Amino acid sequence: MATNGRADHGSTQSEVIIRATDVTVRFGSKAILENLSLDVRRGEILGFVGPSGAGKSVLLRTILGLNAKQAGTIEVFGIDYERASTDERLAVEQRWGVLFQHGALFGSLTVLENVQVPMREYLTLSPKLMDELARLKLDLVGLAPDAADKFPSELSGGMIKRAALARALALDPDIVFLDEPTAGLDPIGAADFDQLIMTLRDTLGLTVYMVTHDLDSLFTACDRIAVLGDRKVLVEGPLDTMLSFDHPWVKSYFHGKRARTIATDDQGAAGAAGPQGA
Repeated sequence: MATNGRADHGSTQSEVIIRATDVTVRFGSKAILENLSLDVRRGEILGFVGPSGAGKSVLLRTILGLNAKQAGTIEVFGIDYERASTDERLAVEQRWGVLFQHGALFGSLTVLENVQVPMREYLTLSPKLMDELARLKLDLVGLAPDAADKFPSELSGGMIKRAALARALALDPDIVFLDEPTAGLDPIGAADFDQLIMTLRDTLGLTVYMVTHDLDSLFTACDRIAVLGDRKVLVEGPLDTMLSFDHPWVKSYFHGKRARTIATDDQGAAGAAGPQGA
């Protein structure tokens, strides 16, 4: 059943495409993640949330192979990335796209050239075809044609996010990783970005792993939520599970004043729309 306007993809798509099992990550003697386990299912938008500094981005970077882990396994598309051969790693890397915090665009390249970076890394295409594909990706994320020739310094915050998303989609991935995608955006821009993610998921059949602290995104866009705390996943499930979970931080986060305001606004909008078929 859909809730808050979301399609319940998580309950109908059971195939696990990312499986982290008993993962431990330490920096020096400090444990950031300890015996953490988490599954990500095909076709869902998973919101990964937790206190600042808890290790949300650390887990994302560990899944991507950018951080070393001291224990546990991470399988992506059924392949243990750490033990995979070079060819297997290349095959996996072409099936994911990443939007890093703040976009992480190359300042010396135009937007079009930024989108083409994964194509140049993994594919052998003519310059003309790369131009056409990159412009298609920019159109897909809602950027005007003239944005292609601009440099990142000439873009607004929202345009940077969309350009970075276009680059993440450059290789037609199965899964996209989003690290704080709405951070720094005004409420309207953030809502538009959430809607874009939901539309792309439904249109392209994407799986979305979203690290976020944005309650609006969690209430509006996510099929399932996982909460990081005490160096592991405290709870995972739909929004109703978060609202009923008895843990101080989870209760404060999902029952705080701002959360109640969002929930009230959402219920009001649903009531104003009236029953289906009315």
